[in-house]
Amino acid sequence: MLKVGLIQMRTPATQAAALAQAEPLVRDAAAQGATLIATPEGTNILQRNKTVLFETLVPAEDDVAVLGLRRLADELGVWLLIGSALVRRDDGQCANRAILVRPDGSVAATYDKLHMFDVDLPTGEHIRESASYTPGDRAVVAGAAGAQLGLAICYDVRFPALSRALAKAGAEVITYPAAFTRPTGAAHWEVLLRARAIESGAFVIAPAQGGAHEDGRATWGHSLVVAPWGEVIALADHDEPCALVAELDLAAVAKARAAIPALVNERPFSGPVLYPELDTAVRSAAE
Repeated sequence: MLKVGLIQMRTPATQAAALAQAEPLVRDAAAQGATLIATPEGTNILQRNKTVLFETLVPAEDDVAVLGLRRLADELGVWLLIGSALVRRDDGQCANRAILVRPDGSVAATYDKLHMFDVDLPTGEHIRESASYTPGDRAVVAGAAGAQLGLAICYDVRFPALSRALAKAGAEVITYPAAFTRPTGAAHWEVLLRARAIESGAFVIAPAQGGAHEDGRATWGHSLVVAPWGEVIALADHDEPCALVAELDLAAVAKARAAIPALVNERPFSGPVLYPELDTAVRSAAE
């Protein structure tokens, strides 16, 4: 059994203020018995003004929120997944980076978000994450608190090949810390997370940002935990900052994968083949 804590936040626009908000929530989760605690995407800062943001971001080893959370993991003796921190890379570019911290405060693993959220929303909002961050190029599975964690971040949830690759590499729990927009959260948040859990036969934990933020954005919240069979076993049905705790029976992973062995039944294939009629129709539509 693994007891996890999901921290739902409304991260402010400075690292010091973010740490001040996160710390009591992490302490709350630990007091409830969580041995693996996960925070949302953008735990250390959310700032829409790009000029101010780029002036503020520093390497992870110098970030006051990251350092404070590492010290807190050491103090509490818990595994802590900083769902993501927005940090400066060694090459001067920026990364949206998950940081897995051991109970002694050392860094066990990092993962840079693979898929950049570049979209034009129905609300008229235009988001270009790739204009701010350099995407990662590798998937990551790491051991923590007696479980194998597959690390992913927010928009990664829309790319099922990643969750399947993580599951095939042994991930029993896949993490999706997020800062979902309200329109996409209301429409897709829960159904996407349940789908990723079902097709990978893994637990999914998704700590989220929620509510109206200091920088003017609005996020969906509704942090949740999904079991390998697809049922939601814990849910914060609101946008307020909180600590959500759930117990995972890791034996359920093997049970689900034995019942529906989709990971081993998968076969390579070629194509798709465009038959002449379809090819002509496609080309005509394009013209």
